[in-house]
Amino acid sequence: MSTIGWDDFTRVELRIGRIISAEPFPEARRPAYILHVDFGETLGVKKSSAQLTALYTPDELSGRLVVAVTNLPKKQVGPLMSECLVTGFHNEQGEVALCVPDHAVPLGTRLM
Repeated sequence: MSTIGWDDFTRVELRIGRIISAEPFPEARRPAYILHVDFGETLGVKKSSAQLTALYTPDELSGRLVVAVTNLPKKQVGPLMSECLVTGFHNEQGEVALCVPDHAVPLGTRLM
């Protein structure tokens, strides 16, 4: 594993958002949802494609707090322009489990 400097880490904006809607993304190459994530007044709502279909239904995702990278460049994913990267971890079966706070945190709060 290579190491990074503190300055490298501080450039990554990991922020808390709330999923306000999740819908199937049939055009994705691998099973995925289109997420609309609210990051509060300053950043607003951003869209993301997320491969969470193995462990979550759209109804289970709606209202959940998530950790996302908000300062990556936008990325075209099929017909969707993804505006943030929702974070997660692969389990032993390769399914993605969300990275989430274990207590309520204000929307848009940055990880430090």
